[in-house]
Amino acid sequence: MKKIGVILSGCGVFDGAEIQETVATLAALDNHGLQAVCFAPDVEQMHVINHYTSEVAEGEKRNVLVEAARIARGAIAPLQADSADDLDALILPGGFGAAKNLCDYAVKGDQMTVIPVVKEVLQKAFQAKKPIAALCIAPVILAKVLNANSPILTLGADGPDAENLNKIGGQHQATTHEEVVTDENNRLVTGPCYMLEANVGQIMRGADAVVKQLKAFL
Repeated sequence: MKKIGVILSGCGVFDGAEIQETVATLAALDNHGLQAVCFAPDVEQMHVINHYTSEVAEGEKRNVLVEAARIARGAIAPLQADSADDLDALILPGGFGAAKNLCDYAVKGDQMTVIPVVKEVLQKAFQAKKPIAALCIAPVILAKVLNANSPILTLGADGPDAENLNKIGGQHQATTHEEVVTDENNRLVTGPCYMLEANVGQIMRGADAVVKQLKAFL
């Protein structure tokens, strides 16, 4: 069975991995006969958001790996430079954690940087010609890490985030629900998920479409 690394960024849409996107991804991998292997960087979150009030929980600190373990039911490992060496592909669900904890796009926009361990894992996987998928806002990470290769990606609709993705070094293609953008040359697959207003059914089908195309590269 092919093994797919799932890189998580915490737990919860406003400060971590988007839970519905992550569960949809894990379900799609299982439905397509692929084994999910979950990772998250062992770092402190940028901040903690009270998901009931949408306000910053002042003084509270949480760890990205510990929080991501909630979604993975404990079956998760710290992301390290060699994490993808024995895997067949990678996928990054979205959520603000992707833009706050895996990189600093949420703060710096097109001047963003990617945390070193995420950058190294993605570069190694790319150089080994392993396919990579990303959902929601996570494609900005691929745009930054792979900017020398002008990756073709989507964040859904055109707009400020799409403009930033182009400035970072990607090539944005507008999409709607359940559509995916496939960069054949770079072996990348991206889908918009909650970058567009959506219901959970659309998220499930969108994640499935991304995973189906990712599997076609294997």
